Amino acid sequence: MLVSPKKMLADAHRGWYAIGAFNINNLELVQGIMEAAIMEKSPVILQTSEGAIDYAGIEFLSAIVRVAAKAKVPVAFHLDHGKNERLVRSMIKLGLHTSVMFDGSSLPFPQNSRATRAIVQLAHRRRIFVEAELGAIAGIEDFVSVSERDAHLTSPKQVAEFVKRTGCDALAVAIGTSHGAYKFKESSRLDLKRLREIKDATNVPLVLHGASGVPLWLKRRSINAGSHIEDASGVSDEHIKKAIKAGINKINVDTDLRIAFTTALREALATDTKNIDPRKYLAPARDLVTKVVREKMRLFGCAGKA
Repeated sequence: MLVSPKKMLADAHRGWYAIGAFNINNLELVQGIMEAAIMEKSPVILQTSEGAIDYAGIEFLSAIVRVAAKAKVPVAFHLDHGKNERLVRSMIKLGLHTSVMFDGSSLPFPQNSRATRAIVQLAHRRRIFVEAELGAIAGIEDFVSVSERDAHLTSPKQVAEFVKRTGCDALAVAIGTSHGAYKFKESSRLDLKRLREIKDATNVPLVLHGASGVPLWLKRRSINAGSHIEDASGVSDEHIKKAIKAGINKINVDTDLRIAFTTALREALATDTKNIDPRKYLAPARDLVTKVVREKMRLFGCAGKA
């Protein structure tokens, strides 16, 4: 069933677990994610980036999501990282998403607050949930690009005022994660003390972006299949658990799905060179996505919460 993420995130906020939010670009990704949600009996958030909309078109993606949402688990449809204010407004007016993110993190605090407030007012008139961002997360993903120089961690001292000024429903925070497959030069590092201070300062659900783990088993399998991601590194499971315990309620995953999908696709293409049926290549990619998402749902604590 297609729902707002409001209740699922409120439940996660009260229960000290997190909901997985997974980026989609095509049919097979949606099928793989939904199979995991059904098997794990987990609520799930399917989200489209600006890049995904540019690639597949919002009407196609929305139609796929609406079919997927006939499953007997709660499904929210979210616009991820809306940095283009005009696009966010157009998506709100179109009314296909049940939730949107406006990312004004590159703006100074007063401008971010004003722009976010305007988006919240527009969205709430249409009963659409709004995620905002305070602090800037480094890295590159689709149309989102923030250099290490421009990235900055969320200030706990600003959080309460920002939430009050904007009326946002959830807040994405920067505590040391980054977008993409190359997050850390050594082991993962998160500012958990800062996160606990942020949690104490506000009562809205908190969101962790750039949280893919690049699990070692998947990285090795990807390299064996021909990918050159030897230097890729992500957020450890241990740090994800600690972040949830410190107050994170929504965790975004994109990179791990990309690695899984392309790994299985490379393997299938290399194994059966006579095949000309794309379904025989795409099915294994879909299935490996399911495996990765099931692991995430168990890690986040949302398995069995549907």
